[in-house]
Amino acid sequence: MKTHTIHPPLILGSSSVYRRELLERLQIPFQTANPAIDESALPDETPAATALRLAKNKARAVAELFPDALIITADQVAVLGGIQLGKPLNHANATRQLQLMRGKEVIFHTALCLLNTRSDHLQSRIVPCSVKFREMTDQQIARYLAKEQPYHCAGSAKTEGLGIVLIERIMGDDPNALIGLPLIALVEMLMAEGVEIV
Repeated sequence: MKTHTIHPPLILGSSSVYRRELLERLQIPFQTANPAIDESALPDETPAATALRLAKNKARAVAELFPDALIITADQVAVLGGIQLGKPLNHANATRQLQLMRGKEVIFHTALCLLNTRSDHLQSRIVPCSVKFREMTDQQIARYLAKEQPYHCAGSAKTEGLGIVLIERIMGDDPNALIGLPLIALVEMLMAEGVEIV
């Protein structure tokens, strides 16, 4: 069995257990670091621009801790008819988001960055994913939120968990983007940096 040695080391700039689990699928060694940045949107900023700016800011924040590394970061912003849907953070906001989304199509903009802190080369990409939500009753929404409490997920639904029952269909180039880390694009970026995955 091949043992991977990656130099510079690979750092996932995220505290998300779901992003960590996705990256583990590539079977290459990595560390994690929490970028801890302000994730507020700026006035008149498009959802895709917000996601990309935040992913880049996360990469730069983590770069301060790892001057010789490949840093992976991502951010996701959901939008419904021009309305940006961030992380609800509490039950009341999550209820309002899911009531607003039922029966409608939501676009999730997932931004991905790979920063080589040695060369300062930054690769970035937006991977959109369109999600059509089922018609849900208020009671179904309440039961879902009581079970999963997805208060730190953009759009209030953990599609990698029970949230999949809220969805009618998903359209996009990479199903992993919806969970928060577009692996297809990431593999391409890593290969461009000379990382051998298989």
